[in-house]
Amino acid sequence: MPFPKGRAKLHRLFKLAVDRQISRVVIEHKDRLTRFAFGVFEVFFKSHGIEVEWLEDVLPKSYEAELVEDMISLMSSFSARIYGRRSAENQRKKKEAKGAS
Repeated sequence: MPFPKGRAKLHRLFKLAVDRQISRVVIEHKDRLTRFAFGVFEVFFKSHGIEVEWLEDVLPKSYEAELVEDMISLMSSFSARIYGRRSAENQRKKKEAKGAS
């Protein structure tokens, strides 16, 4: 099953789940697995018979606080993607420059 680039350890966890090699996923905080849409991951693991546990539950937040956190997470995610593309482009240019020398 091919996965998009990035988050190699999460991909390995998915593979273990698909191959039925694990029965439980234990994480310290919910947001360590994913910044948002935790429920999607939980449904995936439960559909493979895997229990998801977290050690420290986050206190309930107001709707506004959750919205702000989600917006910051999205901005961080897109920023990381932009910086990653920029870095890959710079590495490609360096390789091309070395090849031309």
